[in-house]
Amino acid sequence: MELDLGAVRAFLAVVDDGRFTEAADRLDMTQQAVSKRIAKLEAALGVPLLHRSRAGARPTEDGAAFLPQARALISLADQATAMLRARRRALRIDVLGHNSAPIDLVRSFYETGDAEVDIVVSRGTGSRWTALTDGSIDAAFGRVTAPLPPGIKRIPAALEPIPILVGHRHRLARHRNVPMNELSGLTAWMPGNTPESEWADYYRHLSAEFGIQIDTSGPVFGRDHIMEKVGASPDLITFGNKTQFPGHPDVIQITVTAPTPAYPWSLMWHEANRHPHLPHFITHVEHRYRPHTQWLPAPDRPHFPDGKRRGERG
Repeated sequence: MELDLGAVRAFLAVVDDGRFTEAADRLDMTQQAVSKRIAKLEAALGVPLLHRSRAGARPTEDGAAFLPQARALISLADQATAMLRARRRALRIDVLGHNSAPIDLVRSFYETGDAEVDIVVSRGTGSRWTALTDGSIDAAFGRVTAPLPPGIKRIPAALEPIPILVGHRHRLARHRNVPMNELSGLTAWMPGNTPESEWADYYRHLSAEFGIQIDTSGPVFGRDHIMEKVGASPDLITFGNKTQFPGHPDVIQITVTAPTPAYPWSLMWHEANRHPHLPHFITHVEHRYRPHTQWLPAPDRPHFPDGKRRGERG
C-alpha cells in the first residue's frame, strides 16, 4: 500500500483547522477536492479517520492514532524537499561586515569558481549559531573564543591587521608606523562597538593590555560623522582603515607595530550542512590562511597558533 502524501497533508490540514472549508483555503483547493483526498486516504487505510458533523471535523480513534505518523511523514517529505532546494540555491555566507578580510575570501572564491554566493550580514554570535544550525546560512565568519555549540565546526580563516586613523592635527599624524606602546594613554573613539559584541570584547582585551582607552559613547550617525570628529580632533584616534572609512582627506591611516594587533577571523559551519559547494569553500579558505606573529587577545591565541598547519580543523 502506498500513501498519497497530498492526501495525508489534507488530513492534517482538516485536523489542525477543524473544518474542511478552512483546510481547503489553506491548501488553495476546493472543499470537494479535500474531501476526495481524505476519502481516498481512508479507503487506502481501511478505517475512517475523521468524524464529520455540522460543528466541524475531528479525528476518530484511528485518526488520532495515525496523527503522529502522519505528521512525521509530512515532516520528512518537507525536509527532503528543503534539502534538495538547498543544494540548488546559492551558498549563503555571513561575513559580519562588508569592509573586512572575509569579504575578500568570499570574492576570490566566487571569482575563481562556478558557485553562486549570497552574502549575509548578521549582528554577531547569537543569531549566527541559530542560522548555521537551521540552515539559514551555510557558513559564517567571526571571532570565536568560547566552546562551540554542538555540530558547529571552525577553522582559522584570516588574521586582519588593524591600523589606526587620526586627524592631521594629531601628534602621530606625521608617522607612517607607530609602536603600540606609543598609543598608551590615548583614547580610541569607537561608538559602533555594541557592548556585548565579539569585537567590543576584542577591544576590551586590547585596552587592558596596552592602556588604550576605548570610548564607545555617543550614538552612531554614520561613518562620515565618526571621521569628521576624529579628523578635527588633536587627541582622538580610532581603530579602522580607509576601506571602512573612505573619502576623508583630513584622516590619516597609520600602521601599528611592535606588536601589530590583528582581528582573528574564523570560518564556521554546521557538520550536517550538505550544500554541495560548502566543502569547496572550506578548502578555499584553508588554503589562503596564513599565520602571522601578531598580537591577539589571550582567549584567541589557542585558536590561531603561529605556524598552525593548514587543514587542521579546530
